[in-house]
Amino acid sequence: MTKRNETPQEDRNRILHLRIQVAEAEQPRLLDFLREALPFYEAPGGIRIRLLRSCDDPSRLIEVVEYQDREVHDRDQVRVETDPQMKSFLDRWRALLQGPPEVETYEEITDWSQ
Repeated sequence: MTKRNETPQEDRNRILHLRIQVAEAEQPRLLDFLREALPFYEAPGGIRIRLLRSCDDPSRLIEVVEYQDREVHDRDQVRVETDPQMKSFLDRWRALLQGPPEVETYEEITDWSQ
């Protein structure tokens, strides 16, 4: 049973943190790549991409992928696994990284509007 002011689990935002490392000299290439890929990444709707850089170590970044809800997240995971264009973008993205990304999935539990 959902408590008052608690968003049902399937309606909560899903947020991926892709912890990556990219040499500072390569970061302009990453930004150029993201400018190209963003329209495709966000095309299904309900998806927002952001990039954060560590203040302590500028080579450490977090690519934040915010999904409107669990359904949008799940549909996008199918696209990641099956869409040839998505696979091509991800291969190009991985080639810019200094190692494999660390992926963390979160769901939002706050809803201050209620």
